[in-house]
Amino acid sequence: MVWKDPGGRDHPVRSAADWERRRRHILENFRGVAGSPPESARRVPLDLRILESRRVDGVKQETITFGAEAGDRVPALLLLPDPPGGRAPAMLCLHPTSALGKKEITGLGKPNRAYAIELAKRGFVVLAPDYPNFGDYAIDVYARGWASATMKAIWNHQRAIDLLESLPEVDPDRIGVIGHSLGGHNSIFVALFDPRIKAVVSSCGFNAFPKYMGGNLKGWSHKGYMPRIGELYGLDPRRMPFDFTELVGALAPRPFFINAPLGDSNFEVSGVRDCVASAGPVYELLGAKGALVAVHPDCGHDFPPGVRAQAYEWLERVLR
Repeated sequence: MVWKDPGGRDHPVRSAADWERRRRHILENFRGVAGSPPESARRVPLDLRILESRRVDGVKQETITFGAEAGDRVPALLLLPDPPGGRAPAMLCLHPTSALGKKEITGLGKPNRAYAIELAKRGFVVLAPDYPNFGDYAIDVYARGWASATMKAIWNHQRAIDLLESLPEVDPDRIGVIGHSLGGHNSIFVALFDPRIKAVVSSCGFNAFPKYMGGNLKGWSHKGYMPRIGELYGLDPRRMPFDFTELVGALAPRPFFINAPLGDSNFEVSGVRDCVASAGPVYELLGAKGALVAVHPDCGHDFPPGVRAQAYEWLERVLR
């Protein structure tokens, strides 16, 4: 709750305008690690291509690709529920770490991962893209000039929001994002940069860096994430220019639902509570105290049925 002026002096955050200054600094620091988003000139026509269409569990499922940038098309699944009689809310569904990629969350992967098909069956239009080098998406993001796979994914996911907005079945004012594990933190990352996302659900996706694997950030620094964490910051939380304590606050005042199990060995739960405690005053300052929700089921790195149902009901309320 402190922002710095151009001279480096600290000032307390007392207003929404003060927080906006602080938020800009957080995003600048994040870009210093993940790289900057490209200029809008890199945007190409979406050129939606439908490769296959079939019905699954009462939902129309289309295997598609769409243009992300010149020479690059993102494979995805588009799930269309039966017409509700008007434009429907939509969800960008981001998959966890799985060789199946997007298919992991349609009922073909592990138990408790089918949130894409479950949301579609509840009436949401769902778009589930592959993360770089998962599923059907092979790409060398570094050869294409990206500083991280994280920032490339943010760009792709923003293009996915472009696609959802373009669909006649979608209400563009009711778009959310949901993900587990890999998808859990990527839900946060894209929402940071895209205000069109009105609600965020993150399952087992983050904690404060000092409590991630005892403070060893090696898992965040490989080529599937942000190599600069190792190259520039020595895998040391104390040297990092941002933390999830700040990123969660930077989502405010948008509704944010967190699933943080008590036994999650990837993202230790007290580190999640640190983030919620840090972000709470920001949500309160912006008049959205009740918009930050965290649940802590007694399980491991999982997204259990009861919590998924709670998240879906929450989404239906905040995107109604």
